Amino acid sequence: MAKVNIPLMIGARYSRAKRRNGFISFISAISMIGIALGAWVIITVVSIMNGFGNELRGRILDVTPHVTITAQGGWLTDWKKLAPELASRSDIQGFAPYIYAQGLSTLGNRVTGALVRGVLPDYEGNVSVVPDNMWEGEFASLQAGQYNVILGEGLANKLGASLGDKVTLIAPRSQSTPAGMMPRLRRFSVTGIFGGIGPDDFDGALAFIHLKDAAKLFKTGEQVSGLRLTMEEPYQARQVAGEIAADLDFRYLVDNWTRQHKSFFRALEVERRMTFIVLFLVVAVAAFNIVSTLVMVVTDKRADIAILRTLGLSPKGVMGIFFVQGVMSGVIGTLIGTIAGVLTALNITTIINFVEGLIGYQLFPADVYIITDFPAELRWSDVWTVVVVSISISMLATLYPSWQASKTQPAEALRYE
Repeated sequence: MAKVNIPLMIGARYSRAKRRNGFISFISAISMIGIALGAWVIITVVSIMNGFGNELRGRILDVTPHVTITAQGGWLTDWKKLAPELASRSDIQGFAPYIYAQGLSTLGNRVTGALVRGVLPDYEGNVSVVPDNMWEGEFASLQAGQYNVILGEGLANKLGASLGDKVTLIAPRSQSTPAGMMPRLRRFSVTGIFGGIGPDDFDGALAFIHLKDAAKLFKTGEQVSGLRLTMEEPYQARQVAGEIAADLDFRYLVDNWTRQHKSFFRALEVERRMTFIVLFLVVAVAAFNIVSTLVMVVTDKRADIAILRTLGLSPKGVMGIFFVQGVMSGVIGTLIGTIAGVLTALNITTIINFVEGLIGYQLFPADVYIITDFPAELRWSDVWTVVVVSISISMLATLYPSWQASKTQPAEALRYE
């Protein structure tokens, strides 16, 4: 005959039984609901934060070179000699030279700052998504000597520019003329406008011109600012950058996107962890309700505990009864909250669209926020963390009331019964 686990059987029965004290039942239900809400909120919010982080990371990687190579002194003079070395690497998807400088752009009475990037159109498609996101015109319109310019959508709006307009680009370096020192400037024809990629400030100041036109405007000669590289696996950029630097005998400065945006992504991770901790306090608060519930149950069941003790149940067995009862509330609440959180995270876009349609208001307007939807990424490691921690908190909450129950003395409890 199988041995019956008395504490488990009685504890489970106490959990299912209708209590004479309705207030205790109410507190028990509140604690279970609190744990369920805590698990639900944690899984949903953390999944949304994961999705936001990945979306921002993807948008940044769309417009940021995975690896950059520049010269120790600033300007790279022999980038063509590096081309065979880079082309031979299978982990590099493409590379392109660039000239990058700050200046001013003017159209009529409007003046605004501009980040001018000189590029080779034939190379740029290998390292940038800009050629694939042209709203007007074509990226191939950048031809050497024609002085054409492609503006970001934000910069075009600031200048009030459209296709065919003449935009003047002013270089920060001045030139000596008979009339004195004058800024270097050149009029460019707007042949294209791009947008819809990267953070909002990416297309708010960026202007593309041909590499040779940039060399003439900024007086760089055959020099370039550096080489931009893209990789098949962007998350291996740090390793590949180190290998490239070693292959080039550390004669060049080789940087990667993980260093360039380290502070930003570290802030995202810190925010995610702190949100995780703060939301777990919801579960901790619900666990305090388990403590109060079990304390009242122990007081209500003193006579029953005394009878069980006289029948031979050990203090350890009494402690097990109330431990099982408290843990069952935590387990049931955690399972309900976990299922609700997983379903919410997997269908968050549908839910948000329904809510926006119901209230007639867009929660993340496109003209204010970089990301206008709710991209959620459910990670099962987070789900298991929520389950384990929530149940562990529930177990800890039952220890003190269970211990108090085990100290009940039968003679004292039955004296007035």
